Amino acid sequence: MRLSARGESGPHNRQHSRIIMKITLASLRSVALGALASLIIASAAVQAQPTPGFEPVAAEVPVGKNVRIELRLTGITPPPALADITIERQRIDMGPDGMEMMAAPLKPVPGTPPGILAFQTDLSMAGRWALTITARVKGQSAPITSKIIFTAVEKKSDAAPAPGSKRKIVYYRNPMGLPDVSPTPKKDSMGMDYIPVYEDEANGPRGSVRLASEKVQRAGVRLEPATLQQVARTVRAPGTVSADETRLGVVTAKFNGFVEELYVPAVGERVSKGQKLMRVWIESPEILQKQADLTTTLIGATRSSISYEGAERNLRFFGFTDEAVDEIRKAGRPLRSLTFNVPRDGTVLEKPAVVGMRFSSGDTLFRTADLTTLWVIAQVPESDIAVIREGQQANVSFKAFPNEPREGKVALIYPELNPATRTVPVRIVVDNKDMRLRPGLYAEISFAGEAQDKVVTVPDSAVIDSGQRRVAFVSKGEGLFEPRDVELGRRGNGLVEIRKGIEAGENVVVRGNFLIDAESNLKAALASFAPPAEAVQ
Repeated sequence: MRLSARGESGPHNRQHSRIIMKITLASLRSVALGALASLIIASAAVQAQPTPGFEPVAAEVPVGKNVRIELRLTGITPPPALADITIERQRIDMGPDGMEMMAAPLKPVPGTPPGILAFQTDLSMAGRWALTITARVKGQSAPITSKIIFTAVEKKSDAAPAPGSKRKIVYYRNPMGLPDVSPTPKKDSMGMDYIPVYEDEANGPRGSVRLASEKVQRAGVRLEPATLQQVARTVRAPGTVSADETRLGVVTAKFNGFVEELYVPAVGERVSKGQKLMRVWIESPEILQKQADLTTTLIGATRSSISYEGAERNLRFFGFTDEAVDEIRKAGRPLRSLTFNVPRDGTVLEKPAVVGMRFSSGDTLFRTADLTTLWVIAQVPESDIAVIREGQQANVSFKAFPNEPREGKVALIYPELNPATRTVPVRIVVDNKDMRLRPGLYAEISFAGEAQDKVVTVPDSAVIDSGQRRVAFVSKGEGLFEPRDVELGRRGNGLVEIRKGIEAGENVVVRGNFLIDAESNLKAALASFAPPAEAVQ
């Protein structure tokens, strides 16, 4: 009976199972599709969330100093306040154009709206500048690093003629100085405008250049007129103090002997003429014999072949003073010791003599010098010696007494030049009655040249001297600068004489002339690449 029941119900059960499987598969398919749709929606939501980063507020900025550049923080809502942003690294350079070494300073500017960073920088050159920044933002786990490209452009007044201008453009030159010109406006590979060259510049003197007023101000160009003035050249030279050689004195003996006593015991003592210096023991038989000749004449010996005057003269020749001769006359016998006196006023510089020392004829026992007048020996460069004259006044200052300069007079220009230093020694005599100066002191000497007739002069900063050419730039007005080859004359007090090339009253560039010189040289170098004027419409 169990088998009959299974056989009767078999087909119905299989159909029921198939229906159940279909329903199950449909349910699973629906669930899978729903899960897949949820994943796609979640993924789209993740992809829709922007990555935090910085972008420029304005990608084009002007060339110049104190340029303001601004960055906007994107991908974070709401934008964070400036206090929530910490900058870890910042740098701006011309890396996009392969000139990473052209970096500029960056100074943060406070007081910006939320999500905005502002910096102040100096962009000295047109082109693309890359600002690389790494910053941490409150609420973000990782730092944000971005590289933003700014394009620095010259103001339109530097690149194109003003509307309604009557000046005619001859051609356009490459802004980077490359040998490339164009008869029509164009841009280079970095997006920089070619610079126009006007007819008055092209037809003017070679190297003339015109700059816009903005560039002139940015370069700090300053003008001064050439004037008629007297040029008094001042020569400066180092020197040293030395003793006056005409006031030196040496004490020596003309016989052998021993030092018995010193009345001036040390170096540095100031002595006066006639003052007792030392007493010596006479060892020489010859000196004793000469004294005996004097005593013989005194007693009237008939065998003596020498007179009293001759005997006295012989003793004085060997250093015997009036006091010593009188002492011999009174004693009637030769002296075994003799006192030496100071020969002239001065200061003891050397004292080899010591008590008990034996000396020989000719040995130096004392050396003195009168230091109330000193010499200053200045070493004047070969190129300046023509300005120096004997009898000329000189101002002498000393390193030891910087606030006590003294006036001196040139006494001698030495006849020989020192080949090692290419200088000529010049002797200046200075007074030293207060005895403050000492031989060996270092001195600085200035010789004031004599003022002559008025000549055309300009500040010496106006002249660019390359060694082969001397050039000054004359302003012709409206930003046009003309190079002039000049012939120079005397120099002094920051002025230089212009013998040829500039007239009195013309305005010359005294500051910023190196920028103008660079522009002038560039223009002259590109002149050979200029297209014919008739090619420009």
